[in-house]
Amino acid sequence: MSSPFVLEVTADTFERDVLEASKEAPVIVDFWAPWCGPCRALGPILEKLATQYGGRFRLAKVNSDENLELSREFNVRSIPDVRAFRDGEQVGQFMGALPERQVRAFIDSVVPSPAELERLRAVELRLAGELAAATAVLRNALRLDPGLNLARIDLAETLIEAGRHEEAATELDSVPEDADWDARVAALRQAVAFARAGGSEADLSARVAANPADLEARLALAGALAARRVWRDALEQLLEIVRRDKSWRDGEARKQMIAIFNLAANDEDLVGEYRRKLASVLF
Repeated sequence: MSSPFVLEVTADTFERDVLEASKEAPVIVDFWAPWCGPCRALGPILEKLATQYGGRFRLAKVNSDENLELSREFNVRSIPDVRAFRDGEQVGQFMGALPERQVRAFIDSVVPSPAELERLRAVELRLAGELAAATAVLRNALRLDPGLNLARIDLAETLIEAGRHEEAATELDSVPEDADWDARVAALRQAVAFARAGGSEADLSARVAANPADLEARLALAGALAARRVWRDALEQLLEIVRRDKSWRDGEARKQMIAIFNLAANDEDLVGEYRRKLASVLF
């Protein structure tokens, strides 16, 4: 085993070299034994792929004869027994000596593609506030895999943060409907709508101050605030509309509050506070 991506693992090193290491990159564990013929057939395939994938996953070899306690812990009854770990959890398994094509398919099901790796790198850049770099990395991810819709949605969200709302709208128009992300896409479309509604905050604030019952002005003000991601102030304006008229424009203020809950989902305290306030007004 000369590859830097293949290592021997024992019961003493399993937590470090498999469970903890899988939080950085997937780890494929091969439970094997020297006397096992199918193991000798499968092992070289796994080792070759570990080298070919160049670090996108690590291969951990566990001699089941020498690590009986570990084999019992994972209920290994027949070898070879191959497990995949990601983020500290087992996410896949197969048993027996499969042909290389099937082994590669198994690995592809648990190992991020180059495009997905770019998407994950962009997430880190965005969290660090490097929006231009994140945008460039996401566009590269989509060049690698135009069908990676999560990257396209991430790109739209990054463009919205950067104030490039029309570009974001174009990206969102290319995302197909899917229950896995429809709610997120709807929330991002609402963010674009907030920006398009725009208007001068100063003028809208003056209109609301002059006539607190001007719900159109109040809704537009909420949209302008939301476009700048001033979530609390936007929610307060929308909540006041609901207080004054629950059914105004078929519940538009409530719908926009829900859209902001999705957009501001990372701020659990804020979302929780205004969910409770909305519930108290509605019921």
